[in-house]
Amino acid sequence: MTVVTGILDTITEPGDLRALPPAALAELAEEIRGFLVEKVCRSGGHLGPNLGVVELTIALHRVFRSPRDAIVFDTGHQSYVHKILTGRRGGFDTLRQQHGLSGYPARAESAHDLVENSHASTALSYADGLAKARQLCGDSEKDRDGRVVAVVGDGALTGGMCWEALNNIGGTALPVIVVLNDNTRSYSPTTGALAGHLRRLREGSRGNLFRELGFAYMGPVDGHDIGAVERALRQAAAVERPCVVHVVTVKGKGYPPAERDEVDHLHAVGIVDPDTGHATTKGEPTWTSVFADEITVLGAERADLVCVTAAMLHPTGLTPFAARFPDRVFDVGIAEQHAVTSAAGLAMGGRHPVVAIYSTFLNRAFDQVLADVALHRLPVTFVLDRAGITGPDGPSHHGMWDASILHAVPGLRLAAPRDPTRLRELLREAIDTDAPTAIRYPKATVAADLPAVARMDGVDVLHRSKALPLDVLLVTAGPTAQAAADAAGRLARAGVGVTVVDPRWVLPVNPALAAMAARHRLLVTVEDNTRAGGIGTALTQTCHDAGVSTPVVNLGLPNAFVSHGSREALLAEAGLDADGITRTVLERLR
Repeated sequence: MTVVTGILDTITEPGDLRALPPAALAELAEEIRGFLVEKVCRSGGHLGPNLGVVELTIALHRVFRSPRDAIVFDTGHQSYVHKILTGRRGGFDTLRQQHGLSGYPARAESAHDLVENSHASTALSYADGLAKARQLCGDSEKDRDGRVVAVVGDGALTGGMCWEALNNIGGTALPVIVVLNDNTRSYSPTTGALAGHLRRLREGSRGNLFRELGFAYMGPVDGHDIGAVERALRQAAAVERPCVVHVVTVKGKGYPPAERDEVDHLHAVGIVDPDTGHATTKGEPTWTSVFADEITVLGAERADLVCVTAAMLHPTGLTPFAARFPDRVFDVGIAEQHAVTSAAGLAMGGRHPVVAIYSTFLNRAFDQVLADVALHRLPVTFVLDRAGITGPDGPSHHGMWDASILHAVPGLRLAAPRDPTRLRELLREAIDTDAPTAIRYPKATVAADLPAVARMDGVDVLHRSKALPLDVLLVTAGPTAQAAADAAGRLARAGVGVTVVDPRWVLPVNPALAAMAARHRLLVTVEDNTRAGGIGTALTQTCHDAGVSTPVVNLGLPNAFVSHGSREALLAEAGLDADGITRTVLERLR
């Protein structure tokens, strides 16, 4: 496809945008859409959300003067247009690549980016605090005149934090401007009573919840009419109190493949053909697709099995289950805390709920896992997709904390399958367990099965060096098993005897591992969780408590926020590939 960027070529910062005559804006919007389709289809990324906010973002930067005016994007996956208009168009060839342009706002990239937390429903709370800080700062022109604008989707409004913030902002005179980008969906269509209320507002209903909460209300406004959006934003800026500007947009606007996509309007794509929106290579089985198949099979076998998701029905693989058992799947919106406690209620009522959730989003519901599920010893299974390194989505999306968090939950068992067969086995074992369980796996294609040579006390033995001493015990977690097995072969060729084991259920620690460690010169744990408080830490403590004095090396992700990049490169950087494991073992045995 041919991309024309005549007007866009003149935009290097928001001041250039404000200098354009209104007659040029529609053409600029089309040029931005063409640019987005070209670049995102080539690199992968969030396409549908950004196509839907082109006119809205143009209007925001024409009315407000970022960074003096604080513009906070909720979640931030819809910030590509913002990046283009703030001087970063040249970086899109490196979008979501290691050391390249982030797919979310990034403070290191630009003064125009304030918030890089890509978890939903947070923007209004940031805006509340920013507005309070500006009110307290003093009388300088910057502090007195700067506006605070939060851009939040209707999907994000299904999250409880939004309502906590609306409750606080609406009870003040703070001039926070809430731009509600209503495209009727997050990934999937927005659920619940809120969706119905927004629909009635779009249809002209006089009843208005936002006004009842203390906000002025402008709208609904056609979000693809730049002039109308500008007028509404200027009106909102003039009222000098909390205000909601209700902007109605179309996700995937202007790109027929996205508009026709019924699943999620091409919310996030890999490398695709820009003419069709279809992947350029045949998709291989993924951890998510293996789970999707097995949970549907289990649903047919067990009438008590139900599934819960927080606005992630398709990304977590529940679409086939929902198609076959529509009355046994519950999409609660972006409400992870509610999802977990609702699952607890389902378990109390005699069901076995499976909560399918991204690993990083379980962080938001730790108290509910601890006090609402585990305290009551309820049979709830948490399926943690995107565990470990997710790759190009960056720090907020890496699922590198779940093992550390769940390590602290009494009575909960955590499994980490190494291959597709183990995922199926462990999912069945979890659902047969009358207590809390969790299973973690990455965002990746699945490799071939890695069979065990033996099973001892519930631990799978994957490799034993022949005719060599018991030098090293490698204890792996999940897909790190393949790298450890490869390293064992290299070490054997160097004369180092290695035993590689996979405990399958990694927490609580199987006591048999301590006994195995006692027979080796060195114990090395390998996990794609942070080393801080993770699986290796738990095994080290178990060995200490058992009086095992074998030296221990814990390999894992650093206790840091890991940037975006390919999964393979980031794991290698952390020493979790075969080269890194081999190198570490040889250094420790010197």
